[in-house]
Amino acid sequence: MQRQAASMKRSLFNQEYLDEQFNELEELQDDDNPDFVEEAINLFFTDSVRLIRNIDLALQVVTNAYLDLSRANGPYDFGKLDGMIHQFKGSSSRYW
Repeated sequence: MQRQAASMKRSLFNQEYLDEQFNELEELQDDDNPDFVEEAINLFFTDSVRLIRNIDLALQVVTNAYLDLSRANGPYDFGKLDGMIHQFKGSSSRYW
């Protein structure tokens, strides 16, 4: 099992899905917190799904307002959309 995990890890490095930051993340894992890497990755994906869903919903509102010319100058707050995108970008750099 460990050999298989090591092989998969090498493959992910070779494909550039992982980089030195992953090694740094692994260094934070210890006997007191043996699931740290798994928990960090799960948290990233959970947050990502939520953020992408919120961005998608916001874009649907913007698109619907744009297509309905009577609402073309609607009340949508593009700053809010920008904030969500910025949060997603920050989340990505924070975890990786």
